[in-house]
Amino acid sequence: MDLFEKCHGFRIAKDLQAAGLYPYFTAIESGTGPEVVVRGRKMIMIGSNNYLGLTQHPHVKESMLRAVEKYGSGCTGSRFLNGTLDLHEELERRLARFMNRPEALLFTTGFLSNQGTISTIVGKDDVVIIDRAAHASIFEGCRLAFGRTLKYRHNDMNDLERILQSLDAKEGALIVTDGVFSMEGDLADLPSIVKLKKKYGARLMVDDAHGIGVFGKNGRGTAEHFGLEHDVDIIMGTFSKSFASLGGFIVAEPYVLHFIKHLSRALTFSASMPPAAVAAVLGALDVIEREPERRARLWENAQRMKDGLTNLGYDTGHSRAPIIPVILGEEQRNLRFWRDCFERGLYANPVMHPATPMGRALIRTSYMATHSPEVLDRALSVFAEVGRHYGIGRTEPVPAPGAVAPVAAS
Repeated sequence: MDLFEKCHGFRIAKDLQAAGLYPYFTAIESGTGPEVVVRGRKMIMIGSNNYLGLTQHPHVKESMLRAVEKYGSGCTGSRFLNGTLDLHEELERRLARFMNRPEALLFTTGFLSNQGTISTIVGKDDVVIIDRAAHASIFEGCRLAFGRTLKYRHNDMNDLERILQSLDAKEGALIVTDGVFSMEGDLADLPSIVKLKKKYGARLMVDDAHGIGVFGKNGRGTAEHFGLEHDVDIIMGTFSKSFASLGGFIVAEPYVLHFIKHLSRALTFSASMPPAAVAAVLGALDVIEREPERRARLWENAQRMKDGLTNLGYDTGHSRAPIIPVILGEEQRNLRFWRDCFERGLYANPVMHPATPMGRALIRTSYMATHSPEVLDRALSVFAEVGRHYGIGRTEPVPAPGAVAPVAAS
């Protein structure tokens, strides 16, 4: 049998293209701000992870340009060999200080941060226990690990405890969860997870890609939001969201990082972050630390849209983040809804199985600190217009007043 036969038979994407319902690989012809240009037309962007709106910040861009002038375009090697710059070490020190941890470790991407950490730390006599809604990079890390992988029902603490109770006392156990779940914007039940981790002697890793920069008094993420920073053993973050760049990192105790940095293939066999990307994160950190009002504006915008979409009659699930799903259920309906919004100048992301459970297709919307109230009200007007065609809710948007970020749990 020809190995490529499966490629000839792959029809899903082509069928969607033929039906005018293909939503992927759409080229954007401008910078990633509150509004973008697609096919020569200006559109409202509510499908970006640029939460703090820093991709176009002058200080971030200036930091990148200075780095290119000094270091050039790339490092031509891995951190393990010739690819470590003093700039990488400066960023690790800054991240450790920002996250209130002794040390940090950079990876080339956020995906590799999870994959490289989990596959290295979970050995043949260990078990990793993950939320079924965890990010794909967590699943990939588990696939590469030599230990067992067990999955608990999404945010179901009884199911997690059932698994922990079943473990052999000789097995090392690592619980891994997203802090903010990236499709529906709900939060991990960290207080309960921490209690179970302590009760059964497990370790805990939190992928906080969508939480750092957004949650917590200082922007340190969901662990800070819940007051549990010292109870999470490994926190992972990415630079492609609030930090307006590319790359990833973890923070943990120095002896854990020392082990990972010498044994993780994802780190030692990947070229290191290019200088411009590192400098962009350093610039973004400067802005995050000196402009906390950006987080306040982000939360005002998120609350405005959450209230507005709810008032229009949309199901926005259990979102507690600037990620707000519009849950539509059936996949073809979801794609048609996406197309109708897109044609009216609204750029959002249709999400379907396996990224969501079967029958829970949704439009993933996400918001920035730099969205203006006027732009958000225009977005709500599109949702009101399209909703009429689908028999959803009210016929006119109800603009909602802004609200500050949620108060951390006690």
